[in-house]
Amino acid sequence: MEIKKIVLFKGKQIRKMLHNGEWWFSVVDIIAALTDSIDAGAYWRKLKQRLGEEGSEVVTKCHGLKLAASDGKKYTTDCADTEGVFRIIQSVPSPKAEPFKRWLAKVGYERVQEIENPELATKRTRMLYKLKGYSDGWIEKRMRGIVVREELTDEWKNRGADEKRDYEILTAEISKATFGVTPSEYKKLKGLKRENLRDHMDDFELIFNMLGERATTEIHRTENSKGVRKLKADAKAGGDIAGGARKKLEKRLGRSVVTKKNFLKKSEGGRKLK
Repeated sequence: MEIKKIVLFKGKQIRKMLHNGEWWFSVVDIIAALTDSIDAGAYWRKLKQRLGEEGSEVVTKCHGLKLAASDGKKYTTDCADTEGVFRIIQSVPSPKAEPFKRWLAKVGYERVQEIENPELATKRTRMLYKLKGYSDGWIEKRMRGIVVREELTDEWKNRGADEKRDYEILTAEISKATFGVTPSEYKKLKGLKRENLRDHMDDFELIFNMLGERATTEIHRTENSKGVRKLKADAKAGGDIAGGARKKLEKRLGRSVVTKKNFLKKSEGGRKLK
């Protein structure tokens, strides 16, 4: 199972993916964090060419993995494991090299701890949300939503869906039936770009999102669904259940549950969730 996350080094976002039991880091993001280059991609291409000419194994050991870009779409990106990153750092003259090495060692150590005690990963996630200013009630819903989502994607994986090709389609089916918009349309409504949509949902949005995904999971299991076509029909059915509940609540409240509010600072063009 591949897990994608974004971590921070001195305010710089570093995309990483758990691939075959190891963390792999976006090389371009690392270059950007180390050099402050206005074009980290061009910097890496030149460095990659030089390392290749020198016969360095760093280049050959880089893997092209699908990571989300600033436009929300996934692109194949050069990624390196911890050893590869250390070797790349040695090739980049930067005063940030030593702090970055310490940061990277800490990230690797935390991963070992999480393997031995999975509860630590949950605790760290809770603490991160807490530090960002989210309420305890919101955090509880968000954490439960993560579990619900993982259960759903496990079902998809076991029932014939391809992660790279089908998950986005199935997720869009649930979202459109639940909220009347696809995730990309929802992010546009909230003024988001690279940010995680669910991190910018309020209580009701999280609840109905969970209901749609949990209903879809249960339909899959009850009907022993197989193949993308059936999974897609189930996704719409699960979303319809949540969408029906949402519409009833909206009628009673006299307002829409789907909101433009997000957790970004006002200076970044959004309104902070209460």
